[in-house]
Amino acid sequence: MTNLLLDTHVLIWWLEKSPRLGPRTKKILLDPTARPLVSAVSIWEIAIKAASSRLDMRDPMDEWVPRLIQDWGVRPLAVTFEHAITAGQLPRFHADPFDRMLVAQAQCEGLTLVTVDPAIQDYDLRTMDAST
Repeated sequence: MTNLLLDTHVLIWWLEKSPRLGPRTKKILLDPTARPLVSAVSIWEIAIKAASSRLDMRDPMDEWVPRLIQDWGVRPLAVTFEHAITAGQLPRFHADPFDRMLVAQAQCEGLTLVTVDPAIQDYDLRTMDAST
């Protein structure tokens, strides 16, 4: 699959080699042809949480972010005006603005959002359960 957008928690689990990331998902993400996408929104969310001590990453961001692209083949996804408009028009099934932006990006770009967040299931988009 080449159309996977990682939810922020999935990215963190992948980076931290967490057992919460399911075996099927790990296999897909480690496949060199997968090339999943990571939104700038997820990097921003991690930066905010790390700066406020709500998240402790093993390595500094300026070390692991470049490795996403160089070593793991991740494709970055920027936020566009279309994404912003779509996110602003989404129903408030989910209170987190970061997650609503990821939903909007997945909808606009025709991506499958890899997540375990049940609130995201209420939106009209393809998802993949990251716990499997």
